[in-house]
Amino acid sequence: MKKQRVPFAIVAFLALLTMSSPDQAQAYIGPGAGFAFLSSFLALFVAFALALFYLLSWPLRFALKAMLRKGPRTTTKSAVDRVIVIGLDGMDPKLVDKFLAKGKLPNFQKLKEQGAFAPLATSYPSISPAAWSSFMTGVDPSHHNIFDFLTRDPCTYLPTLSSAEIGRAAKTLPLGKYLLPLGKPKTRLLRKSQPFWRILGEKGVFSSILRVPITFPPEEFNGALLSGMCTPDLKGSQGTFSFYTTKTSGRIETGGISHQVTLTPENTIHTELSGPDNSLIKGGGELKIPLAIRLDKERKQVEIKVGRQKLHLGPKTYSPWVKLVFRPGLGMKVHGICRFYVNCLEPDFELYVTPIHIDPENPALPISHPFIYSVYLAKMIGPYGTLGLAEDTWALNERILDEDAFLQQAYDFYQEREKMLFQALETTRKGLCVCVFDTTDRIQHMFFRCLDESHPANQGKEVEKYKQVIEDLYMRMDQLVGRVLERVDERTVLLVMSDHGFTQFRRGVNINTWLYQNGYLTLKDGKTTSGDWFKDVDWEKTKAFSLGLTGVFLNRKGRESQGIVEEGEEVETLKRELIRKLTNLKDEAEHATAIREVVDTAGMLPGPYLDDAPDLLLGYNAGYRNSWECAAGRVTEQAFEDNTKSWSGDHCVDPTLVPGVLFCNRKITTHQPNIKDIAPTVLRLFGVAIPPYMKGQPLLEEQDGRGPAQPEVENKGESLGQKEQAA
Repeated sequence: MKKQRVPFAIVAFLALLTMSSPDQAQAYIGPGAGFAFLSSFLALFVAFALALFYLLSWPLRFALKAMLRKGPRTTTKSAVDRVIVIGLDGMDPKLVDKFLAKGKLPNFQKLKEQGAFAPLATSYPSISPAAWSSFMTGVDPSHHNIFDFLTRDPCTYLPTLSSAEIGRAAKTLPLGKYLLPLGKPKTRLLRKSQPFWRILGEKGVFSSILRVPITFPPEEFNGALLSGMCTPDLKGSQGTFSFYTTKTSGRIETGGISHQVTLTPENTIHTELSGPDNSLIKGGGELKIPLAIRLDKERKQVEIKVGRQKLHLGPKTYSPWVKLVFRPGLGMKVHGICRFYVNCLEPDFELYVTPIHIDPENPALPISHPFIYSVYLAKMIGPYGTLGLAEDTWALNERILDEDAFLQQAYDFYQEREKMLFQALETTRKGLCVCVFDTTDRIQHMFFRCLDESHPANQGKEVEKYKQVIEDLYMRMDQLVGRVLERVDERTVLLVMSDHGFTQFRRGVNINTWLYQNGYLTLKDGKTTSGDWFKDVDWEKTKAFSLGLTGVFLNRKGRESQGIVEEGEEVETLKRELIRKLTNLKDEAEHATAIREVVDTAGMLPGPYLDDAPDLLLGYNAGYRNSWECAAGRVTEQAFEDNTKSWSGDHCVDPTLVPGVLFCNRKITTHQPNIKDIAPTVLRLFGVAIPPYMKGQPLLEEQDGRGPAQPEVENKGESLGQKEQAA
């Protein structure tokens, strides 16, 4: 029997009625942001009005969508009914070739024989935020403004998220101890240019976009979107886990907060679960929920009470998603979800709690377009993770989780994503469907060491047990592709691609230490090392520094607040000097070249968005990368060190070493496709004009009457700036 599809409007109506109960007053929160809220009565009224609108208007909207889908507003007929893009973050062409040769990937083999398989040139720098931004816009980083996860604030030299800005409401109303925001917090996407699905939407082509990186906060367009990488957790961070233990433990360096707890004679623990800051109250501090834990060692389980909920959990088992409600005051509630995992009951008790995700059924920040789309998905598939970097790599790095627990978590997120994808394929019979899976990237980051027995990260860790993890991962992705192929007909084009490949990360290079040792960075008061975020750097004597994973910033006068390098010839001379000295930089201990090339960003990338970019981009050799300390703005004693963390594979190297993959069920026109080619390719397939600012080229040619139609003629009189800049 054919499965009936539930109209989106009906599910939306039911979801909104659920949200409109008096105890579901909505709030918005973000890093440093105040709450923008409605009273319970107003929340009820607005939710009811929206529900009524969705219910009464769905026939009109259905008819309108049908008219839009009947034919895009272009001068030619579309060559396809549907384009499906499956993004497998980090899938590596060398490993694909290896597993194809072993006969492990029959569905990828079928795609290769039917259409095409080729390495896909990635962005420069070869880091996911930059590469996926080039995928969606068809331009290089100097035209979309994303070069790394982080950039520096030129006023403070402290790190800021490169992709989004979240701030307090512009105005507040003091009321006793409360600061009442008179609007929503500021949320602004910092990526420039516009995604190709927005261009399609302007021509009447509907799109379903799932978890593509650098889509938070979501933009309005003709379609539905769930934000991906760089969506924050409820605390406003990129993922902060909690760890409770009776053991006297060392400090967690990165990624989480450790709580030493005391077990009473009754085998109970009373503690708290911390949430976001309460900016509704002056100096309100963190919002907290009581957390009570009772150990039953005979039954080998624990009873966890969080808020008004109770659950029982055995060792080495994840709980389902648990709903959390934080109460800042004035009847407001802020909703999140998390999962619990008991590491062990004895001799010491250990409990891991995931970062608190924004609740998709009651989102505290906009994580989807339309806003209700996240609610709709939750009603259709159940609760799901919303944090952009959901797989908790730092919990494994810090050995809070072991490899088995990490794999289970990663594949749980994968299962959620699968459900989203096939739900979207069911409801998007015409138009564009894009879904990105992060599982391939996260598992390779954490298990690449198992492909190299001599990797420094293997010391003290299990290797033999996990040698097949990456091969099993690729086989699982092959099964996914097989299921998608079952839904592909003659009028559907399928693209399976990745943003970059992978290589080993054996040695870290602290460029800040090298700059200090060579006189380009100066420390205060005779210090020889510095803490996080340039704690002891003397900026009045510093010419260059490194932050993040991709390059070197110059301390330029007039750009940085304490800049000393004069614009013009002094800047250019310093660039040439650093390029000459860092190119072919030797790791004397390993008798190896650490850096293959150093690129002048402005010389290679001529776009308008270079203020947030490193002045020099570093093309590391395979096996090398900016060290963890360098990424955090530290100066250490040694410039080179072994990487001993579980995060043992990487791609922040010379981009020519780590291309992604491209599979297509049609033949393509080149053996050297580029990630910037995907956007113009999809536009051409739908008969939509390719904007002249795009740097990529369409990859498909006409064949057997199935090839792309000639697109409409672009209006050359329209300004390039108008077309390139997202509204």
